[in-house]
Amino acid sequence: MFKRVEITYENDDSHKLLWYTTAMEIHANAVGTTTFNDLSPRDRVPSSENPALVYLASLSPGSRRTMRQSLNVVAEILTGGMCDHVTMPWPLLRFQHTQAVRSVLMERYSPKTANKMLSALKQTLRMAWNLGTMSAEEYQRAVALKPVSSERPEAAAGRALSFGEWTALFAVCRDDPSISGARDAAILALFRVGGLRRSELANLPVSAYNSITQTLTIRGKRNRIRVVPIEDQGALDAISDWLAVRGDEPGPLFWRIDKGKRLSREQITDQGIYHILAMRGKESGVAGFTPHDLRRSFAGDLLDAGADLSTVQKLMGHSDANTTAGYDRRGEHAKRSAVRKIHVPYRSRMNANTSGE
Repeated sequence: MFKRVEITYENDDSHKLLWYTTAMEIHANAVGTTTFNDLSPRDRVPSSENPALVYLASLSPGSRRTMRQSLNVVAEILTGGMCDHVTMPWPLLRFQHTQAVRSVLMERYSPKTANKMLSALKQTLRMAWNLGTMSAEEYQRAVALKPVSSERPEAAAGRALSFGEWTALFAVCRDDPSISGARDAAILALFRVGGLRRSELANLPVSAYNSITQTLTIRGKRNRIRVVPIEDQGALDAISDWLAVRGDEPGPLFWRIDKGKRLSREQITDQGIYHILAMRGKESGVAGFTPHDLRRSFAGDLLDAGADLSTVQKLMGHSDANTTAGYDRRGEHAKRSAVRKIHVPYRSRMNANTSGE
């Protein structure tokens, strides 16, 4: 009953994959049995012709990791874990398969996450079409998927840091006399006044900061470049303290610091930034937060202060204003202000008993 097909893929370690087509029989209740009835893959698929690898190569390092994980999830859904993003025969996908993937993602993940994974799938199939391994008709049908949508709160999920929490984080860095204290304060400062993604911050060259114009040039997703002015004196002081330690030699703006508290002159990684923030959060007593929460705080604080949505969009590096709108907390503030106008004419029994004694 199982139809076994041997497919050889060429990647970093060429290997053979035994792939059972009946693994495509997923989500039968929603879409019925979905199988590949006629498989005729080429014997070898060079990396340069693998649509997933070509697509991922076009992305920035941070986006590449995220979309690689998304494609691995899609491949796992389609093949029951027998394929990953490299070994999955993407050009063989048809509408019934992509529709089944959408149905599963819709059940497992939030709309935002599901749509991100569908985007990775669509872009991979687009690469298959560009590479000539998928016809235009097959491609158009396979990607004809509706976005996953649902009701969501006006404010983006996650948390924003209060000014007191920011103060506590900077205090532990200032009180740390080592070079780590200076570096970490500068990292926090750029999160605070620049709203960077952590991958953007990790990849900053020292030349990105212009001390004369007091601006930071950021290369974001899809190589989009934005310039963020740095007007806050505290942020300028933190950057200046770090540069006094680092020096002005070319290279990454932020270096790793080894266990001996010495500069390694190796670029810090975005994962390293994650660990730095976790450590400083623990030291300062600030409740758990993610790097993206700092970015969320930047956008929310600007909008609360009266900045217009278009300006915040540009500072964040968003291509779509709707993405920026997800960080707008003003709708929630307005609702809270409105309900405070409603009075319930009731007094606690506990208070009444206490006052009567």
